[in-house]
Amino acid sequence: MKKKVTGIVLTTTMLSGLLAACSSSQPQPSAGNQPQSTEPKAATQPAAAPAAAPTGGGEKTKVQFWHSMGGKNKDYVEGVVKSFNESQAKIEVVATYQGGYDETVTKLQQAVAAKTSPDIAMLERAFVKMFADADVLEDLTPHLKKSNLNIEEFNPGLMGDSIYNKKLVALPFNRSTPILHVNKTMLDEKGLAIPKTWDELKKVANALVVKENGEYKRYGYTMPYDTWYMLAMITQAKGKFFNDEGTSIGFSNGEGVKMFKFLKEQQSTGALYYPPAKDSGTIVNQMFISGKVGMMMQSTGSIGGLMDNVKFDYVTAYLPMDQVYANPTGGGNVSMMSGSKNKDAAWEFMNWLMTDPKGGLKFVLDSGYLPFTKKMVESQEIKDQWAKQPNRKVAYEQLQYSIDTNKNAAWPQVMQEFFKSIEAIMYDDKDIEATLGTLKKEAERLLKK
Repeated sequence: MKKKVTGIVLTTTMLSGLLAACSSSQPQPSAGNQPQSTEPKAATQPAAAPAAAPTGGGEKTKVQFWHSMGGKNKDYVEGVVKSFNESQAKIEVVATYQGGYDETVTKLQQAVAAKTSPDIAMLERAFVKMFADADVLEDLTPHLKKSNLNIEEFNPGLMGDSIYNKKLVALPFNRSTPILHVNKTMLDEKGLAIPKTWDELKKVANALVVKENGEYKRYGYTMPYDTWYMLAMITQAKGKFFNDEGTSIGFSNGEGVKMFKFLKEQQSTGALYYPPAKDSGTIVNQMFISGKVGMMMQSTGSIGGLMDNVKFDYVTAYLPMDQVYANPTGGGNVSMMSGSKNKDAAWEFMNWLMTDPKGGLKFVLDSGYLPFTKKMVESQEIKDQWAKQPNRKVAYEQLQYSIDTNKNAAWPQVMQEFFKSIEAIMYDDKDIEATLGTLKKEAERLLKK
């Protein structure tokens, strides 16, 4: 289903506003819990990448790097780039913040059409295949071989979206997963153990509910409005978002119905608080911090901010299992654009970013994102951080159960239909079977394109 990038600009622009939580389609909060960027949306004209400086006469080769890290994470990215530029005299990397993930995607599509794309771009993992399908991402395999690197050096739990048609088109960078955040003080007061299964989650959540005069004063658990957590639960029930043939969704009559019935039952008792779509990530974080909810499914990227603000014993745990432990991944990868005129220089920076302690490791330590290479995990710096902040180690260990089943170039379009289903069921109490039947039909229509 190969598409030209210029033909799907509108589709991705429509995603703005839908991506409402810190999820697989938005930048994750930094360790400082920075708010999402308030930068204006994409302009109607593509953001042009300045031409490379001539390499003769001692001039540096300029490499354009577009990214989506706002707030403190922007400072961390710029600090890493500064370190690279100071480490050698031949290349100057220019890091440009382009807005959130969806804004960056829109600008990149426009730039590809105008032939002004950067050399390197940060892409949220779910958008990688869309660009790879348009054949505008460089195959990184020859570059890895040239630098004596091997794909096995990267954490396999973060590589699910990096390969397309047997080509390595992206490498992990700012990556995260959803995890269970727990107010252990609250559970201990009730003599409750941290839930490991759906059944235990249901029992613990209901036991935490406080209702006075017909009004809920405290809920059991919550999660932001997003597809991320639903994807996790589908896979925990041994379902798949897309079927193996990539022709339809793979969960409508079984795992999808089971999941939504499970959530709706708890929503009706106050065991689950499902927030309004707008600012849902901020809402649930504040509820957790203030003790209005005992547990929260939320990004690993929230750990640092929560640790800085909670006044209780706060721990993290794996997402509870149904049939199996399973969780999707999120956050951004870095890709080289196939139209780059500075591929050798671009790869030198990417290689440094992946392997030099002042590169990706420094960014991971500063930001709180997951270490993405095995050498990082084995480094003394990461070991020391995990000793001081064991919640982060739990987040990394959960990667052994990472499963991404939305790996399809049509995911951005199908995701819109999935959001409609979530809204219909969770907000409007629409019939689950009928709603998922409509989703199935729409997904099959989009997958045929």
